Amino acid sequence: MPTKKKAEETAAAAVEAEAKKTAKKPAAKKAAKTTAAAETAEKKTTAKKTAKKTAKAETTEKKTTVKKTTAKKAAKKAAEPAPEVVKKSYQDYKDVINWKKWEAHNLDWLWIEVNAGDLLNELEAGVDNIATAVAAVKDCMLEGDYYIVEADDAALSVRYYTDNLSESRRTYKEVNG
Repeated sequence: MPTKKKAEETAAAAVEAEAKKTAKKPAAKKAAKTTAAAETAEKKTTAKKTAKKTAKAETTEKKTTVKKTTAKKAAKKAAEPAPEVVKKSYQDYKDVINWKKWEAHNLDWLWIEVNAGDLLNELEAGVDNIATAVAAVKDCMLEGDYYIVEADDAALSVRYYTDNLSESRRTYKEVNG
């Protein structure tokens, strides 16, 4: 049978062993925490570096993509021929001027003024077809109509009287030669 001393010694030894374990645990915990903190900091730093590298790589990829797209567009533009500009005909200009004259007549306006440059911009903005516009403006003049600005360019302006648009009216050329 165990004696009291042995039981006390065994209990004391157990308490000491327990104390040693508990004393070691906080130290182990602290060491584990320190190690874990160091590993976390290292992971964060590594993650930041990786994120920066990824961001730089994405930026580089984006820049490269933009350059490739631009180069492709430039190549397409160079390869494709410029579309031909279809200019309005002399008759198209005459039809528009006569339509304007009849519209003014139906609104009971006495006269309208037409400028060759404005007419060109209205029908074909950005197209160099001023000679056709000038010829049509001059040819649509009837007797009684007159030049406000007589020119052979975009400055040509004519006042057309719209009170009498009958077919029997003579043209300006017939009257003034």
